[in-house]
Amino acid sequence: MKSNTLTIIKKEFARFFGDRQMLFTTVIMPGLLIYIIYSIMGMGMKKMATEGTNELVTLCVENMPASMAPLLDGIPAVSISQQPISQEGIDKLENKDLNVVLVRFPDAFDAKVAIYDPQSGVAAPNVEIYYNSANNASSRVYHILEASLSAYEDQLSNRFDINRADSEEVAFDKANKDDVLGSILSKLIPMLILMMLFSGVMAIAPSSIAGEKERGTIATLLVTPLKRNELALGKVVSLSGIALLSGISSFIGIVLSLPKMIQADEVGVELGLNYTGADYTVLLLIILSSVLIMASAVCLLSALAKDVKNAGTMITPFMLVVMFCGLTPMFQSGTPESLTAYLIPFYNAIQVMTAVFAHEMKWMPVIVTLAANVVYTGIAVWGLTRMFNSEKVMFSK
Repeated sequence: MKSNTLTIIKKEFARFFGDRQMLFTTVIMPGLLIYIIYSIMGMGMKKMATEGTNELVTLCVENMPASMAPLLDGIPAVSISQQPISQEGIDKLENKDLNVVLVRFPDAFDAKVAIYDPQSGVAAPNVEIYYNSANNASSRVYHILEASLSAYEDQLSNRFDINRADSEEVAFDKANKDDVLGSILSKLIPMLILMMLFSGVMAIAPSSIAGEKERGTIATLLVTPLKRNELALGKVVSLSGIALLSGISSFIGIVLSLPKMIQADEVGVELGLNYTGADYTVLLLIILSSVLIMASAVCLLSALAKDVKNAGTMITPFMLVVMFCGLTPMFQSGTPESLTAYLIPFYNAIQVMTAVFAHEMKWMPVIVTLAANVVYTGIAVWGLTRMFNSEKVMFSK
C-alpha cells in the first residue's frame, strides 16, 4: 500500500515539475509578483509621504511676536513674509495650486499671553492659521506649525488658543467641498470601476474561447463561412458588452452607497451635482475603451490556453497588473503631466478617471487615452485573428 502511495506521489510530482508553465505560475510567479508589486507600492508610499516636503511655502505672518521668530524659522522649506493678512489673501488660498499658509497673531501677543489668567473665564489670545488641505505643501506646513504652537502652548499652561472658531462662519481650512470630495472619490472610485469591469470580463471571457477549445466546439465554429477577423471582433465586442453591463451595475451600486460610506448626509455634500455632462461623457468613453482592451487582452490569453483552468492561471498575472494600476492614485499626488504616461493601457484610464473625479480633467490626456486604447484593441483583435488562423494554437492539447 505504501508502495502504491509513493507511486502516486511520484507521478503527481513528475506531472507538476514536468510542466514548466504550471511550475512557474504556481511556485515562482506568486512570490515574484508580490515582490515587484510591493516594491513599487513601497516606492509610491515613500513618494506620497514626502510629497510637498521640498516645495517652498510662503508663510505670511501678521503681527510677528519676538517669541515666535525662532519657532517659525525652524520650519523647513518656508519663506517668511511679515505682512497684514487681507481677505483677498485668504480668498486666494482657495486655489490649491498656491503654496501659502497665513498666520495672524493678536496685537502685542507676547504681552497678552504673559498676563493672561486661564482661570479668568475670558477668551485666550487666539492664533489664526489659514491653509488649504487640498494642497500638500500648504497642509504640510500647517501641521508642522500647529504641532509646534501646541507644544509651546503646553509649556505656557494653555495661555493662548489656536484656530478657535468664534462663529460657524469661520473656516481656517480654505479647501472647498468640491476639492475635498473630489480628493476622496479620485482615490477610490477609479480603482473600484476598473476592478468591477475586470471581474465581469473574468467571469465570461475564459469560457468563451478556452471553454470552446476544451469542449471541442471551436472546430465547428472555425469551419463556418465566417471570416476570422469577424469572429475575433464579434467575440471581443460581445464579451465587452456583457462585461460593461456588469461594470455599470457595480458602478450604480457604488454611487448609491457612496453617500453612506463617506457620511455625505452628515457633512452636507450633494453627491453627483458637482460633475458636468462632459465629465460623465468622458467617464463613459474611458470605461468603454478600457473594457474593450480588457476583453481583447483576456481573449488573447484565453486563446493561448489549453482549457478554462489554464486560462485562469494565465490571466492571474494580468489581473494583478490591472489591480496595481488601480492602486496608483493612492500613492501619487495629481496626475502625470507627460502625455507619454497616457499611452500605458489601464494606467491611462485610471489617471483620466482620477482627473475627472478631482475636477482636474484636461482634454489632451483624454484624447490620447482613447486613441491609445482603440489602437491596442485593434492590435489585440488582429492578434486574435492570427490565432484563429493557427491550427497549432486552436487545437493545442
